[in-house]
Amino acid sequence: MELQSIILPGIDPKRPLVISGPCSAETEEQVINTAKALKEAGVKIFRAGVWKPRTKPGGFEGHGSKAFPWLKRVKEELGMYVAVEVANVKHVREALANDVDILWIGARTTANPFSVQEIADALEGTDIPVLIKNPINPDVNLWIGAIERIHQSGIRRIGAIHRGFSSADKKIYRNLPHWHIPIELHRQIPNLPIICDPSHIGGRRELIAPICQQAMDLNFDGLIIESHCNPDKAWSDAAQQITPEVLTLILDNLVIRETNQTTESLTALRRQIDGLDNDLLELLAKRMRVSQEIGTYKKEHNMPILQAQRYDEILKDRIAMAEKMGMSGEFMKTVLMAIHEESVRQQMLIMK
Repeated sequence: MELQSIILPGIDPKRPLVISGPCSAETEEQVINTAKALKEAGVKIFRAGVWKPRTKPGGFEGHGSKAFPWLKRVKEELGMYVAVEVANVKHVREALANDVDILWIGARTTANPFSVQEIADALEGTDIPVLIKNPINPDVNLWIGAIERIHQSGIRRIGAIHRGFSSADKKIYRNLPHWHIPIELHRQIPNLPIICDPSHIGGRRELIAPICQQAMDLNFDGLIIESHCNPDKAWSDAAQQITPEVLTLILDNLVIRETNQTTESLTALRRQIDGLDNDLLELLAKRMRVSQEIGTYKKEHNMPILQAQRYDEILKDRIAMAEKMGMSGEFMKTVLMAIHEESVRQQMLIMK
């Protein structure tokens, strides 16, 4: 996929690219005060929600067009770039008419190919950078599809935003990170910049710093962080917003890993990994051959494929062993479930 840099003039190309601002543009005073503090923190791109449809009606849903003069002040008086979310053709046209510098497409919109296509059609003939959040559900192909639709409209300055995935499990994160999905996105589109949204992943301000560091450790290109001059009084998503001063502390303490350095020691370790992976594949192939023999036996003796008690015993035993070896039980459960699924598939082929 042919892509161009999303870095705008005057912005340091070094990692991380930082976009920050309040969840919602609430008042002119709030927008200007937050933007001034962010400029002092070194932020060059100011984000703010102009349209804010909520999960349920009745909450603050943004001022819409009324907020654009405030963003123009941020551009003209502070020399910052401004970014807003768009969800339909009307939003795109208003944002372009008001000299917005960067657009982003939200998770709910990304999940709807009809909406993304309408936005893509409205963007034809423009050259504005567009950032695309992952869909609500963990579906990398749906994410790639949205990116491709925007690319087909002629936009070449495209980036992705990883904001986590919706789940009933809210014990730690607001949206589960599922880091393997943006990693897979990067594998399929290596030249696509990926920006992390720790505010929406964490949902709580105390999680923002560690999630930012995780993103840098995974070689993400930037961060989009919600910042408010008085976050406790924010009209939307107060718990996940931080002050510009806290943002400064987080950015100052980030450890940025060297991306180009490859030592002889690391090369040797990678060769070990390659060899061990080959061994794993051979063992898995042997295991599947045994599963096929079991499938043949079950067919000959008219037995059902699924033996629930045996499967439950395997899970409990192997997970306990894995934990004793220093591995995560959840990781081993995922691995065993995948192996079992393939074993069942192999036996079903024999049954047929």
